[in-house]
Amino acid sequence: MIKYLIVGLLLATNVWAQSLDKIVAVVNDEVILESDLQDMEQTIRQQIRQRDAAMPPSDILRKQVLERLIMQRLQIQEADKVGIRVGDDALNAALKQIADKNQLTLRQFRDVLEKDGYDFSQFRETIRDEMIIARLRKSQVEDRVVVSDREVDNFLATQKIQDGGQVEYDLQHILISIPEAASPEEVQAAQEKLEKVQALLKEGGDFSQVAAGYSDGQNALEGGELGWRKQGELPSLFADVVPTLAVGEVSQPLRSGSGFHLVRVKDKKSEDVHLVKQTLASHILIKTNELTTDEEAQQRLEKLRERIVNGEDFAELARANSDDTGSAIDGGSLGWVSPGVMVPEFEEKMNSLAVGEMSDVFKSRFGWHLIKVFDRREENMAEEYQRSKAREQIRQRKIDEEMETWLRSMRDEAYVEYRNP
Repeated sequence: MIKYLIVGLLLATNVWAQSLDKIVAVVNDEVILESDLQDMEQTIRQQIRQRDAAMPPSDILRKQVLERLIMQRLQIQEADKVGIRVGDDALNAALKQIADKNQLTLRQFRDVLEKDGYDFSQFRETIRDEMIIARLRKSQVEDRVVVSDREVDNFLATQKIQDGGQVEYDLQHILISIPEAASPEEVQAAQEKLEKVQALLKEGGDFSQVAAGYSDGQNALEGGELGWRKQGELPSLFADVVPTLAVGEVSQPLRSGSGFHLVRVKDKKSEDVHLVKQTLASHILIKTNELTTDEEAQQRLEKLRERIVNGEDFAELARANSDDTGSAIDGGSLGWVSPGVMVPEFEEKMNSLAVGEMSDVFKSRFGWHLIKVFDRREENMAEEYQRSKAREQIRQRKIDEEMETWLRSMRDEAYVEYRNP
């Protein structure tokens, strides 16, 4: 059974849907078929079972799944308009990464999928769609979010006043959406739906199940899960409310331009991380290009390694040979390296070395490397850590808010026709 899948992966298969296809919805100039809806519904049911979550009633689940399909189709259409594509090379690399995480070869991974009843070609195209949507969201929302130093300063100052900067909340969310320029009737309908949701929760209804059945948020079918968020990562609407809630408590309705919100604190914890393990290391890099093949770069570096083993100075050889001009001038020195700064393959090799030890020659996305570790320490980097985390928290909050607005705008501007789903 496959354990690791791309975040948000929605498997598509027509193995069990044998009935004659019919159109259940029209999205701009495309249609969604009954088989599409059944495929997605089967996948969502499997995901809910794997989470050991309560299953929403069939009619409600079907409606939610159809809405997710509509939003996916709209995003694929938008990606096509702006020219976002995912080629076969990138797709194959992603599939190999999934197989590797499951400790399988790509052939074995394909066999397991087909044994579980999934059509591999359909699976490939589903992964391609997920990658396209991820690239679209990155280009249209994430890359446009900017966090200034002043915002970081203000955030940290506010955190000091509130004295809650190290508290982290595990949140769930229900959104009852209201269209832009909604009529009084639409607002009233949303209000009635909100009251129904509140009544269900008051009667002891499971928040995850209610969210899956009634929420219009993009995480509805995951039980409204927002995951762990620090104070600065909270949407502005929630920022003052969440710290006042006890674990398990649901907020009063909060109104925004998107509609009515309910937020629940599933859990909370404190975090106090300041010490960072750093490594003092140097390296020599040989890049590959039109004039230097992989084999030639590797051989050059192997010879340099042999010269160092025989007594020549690492720094002198780095100055004379390394293609990393930034570090070469300092004899290959990278200075004190903190976790997460280097690419994973480089960091993994560096962390495996003892102080004074030199690595074997190895390859990363930048070329061929030779590393030597000179020292290690634990450094108190509280200020740097706090600023870095604050910047990321502000950025994530902005992304969440912009993403919700962007998706709602896309949905409001689209032509969507339901046909007896």
